[in-house]
Amino acid sequence: MTWWRVPRDFVLVRGRDARDFLQGQLSQDIEQLAPGESVMSFLLQPQGKVDAYLRVTAVGQDGYLLDVDPGFGDDVVTRLERFKLRTEADIRRVGGWQVVASLDEDGDLVEEILDDIEIEGVAGDLVDYEAARIRAGIPAMGREVDSSTIPASLGVVDHAVSFTKGCYTGQELVARIDSRGGQTPTKLVGVRGETEPGAPVEIDGKAVGTVTSAAGGVALAMVRREVELPADSSVGRLESLPLR
Repeated sequence: MTWWRVPRDFVLVRGRDARDFLQGQLSQDIEQLAPGESVMSFLLQPQGKVDAYLRVTAVGQDGYLLDVDPGFGDDVVTRLERFKLRTEADIRRVGGWQVVASLDEDGDLVEEILDDIEIEGVAGDLVDYEAARIRAGIPAMGREVDSSTIPASLGVVDHAVSFTKGCYTGQELVARIDSRGGQTPTKLVGVRGETEPGAPVEIDGKAVGTVTSAAGGVALAMVRREVELPADSSVGRLESLPLR
């Protein structure tokens, strides 16, 4: 088995009020998570734009481990502390954990949260992981995701947002866009072709978007809503995600 150790920042939220506090801050429903179970979620601004796209894992009693792309852990701590009013919960950066990714028998990218243990198999090159991430359509902080990002534009709302839980910070924009069919000014798409981040995407000489990530002959690009897929462009073939 080939696997990749994926760089991530880890934040531990622990305390009597940890679950209720995070339930009111995260877009995903975490109340029913058993120890060891994980879900992807957004941490949103009050206006509904994205502060972080992260994973939350239940650990032990009254504890939740959040992992986010490297360089954004302190931002997550700062954002959570800003809304921690009269709440008994400790929020801090931690080590001792790792994210390990591999491809399953169907070729789908699978990630696991592990403590510092030995891993069987062969460690792969992170360039290959990046290509696998792109094919899977997993958005990355600082590339596909920044403070101006609307959650629905990323194509991951189905597994990062609960529409049946109670209120949470930033919920209004998410719910309003969903009620209107999920339409946003831009959308994340896959690209087949050799290109590089920052390259402009053009169709018939008209600028329609920008490449956000690229590796191994595939890429991600944020393009205008009206672009119909599949489509040939200046950077390669534009397709729906995931790329198979």
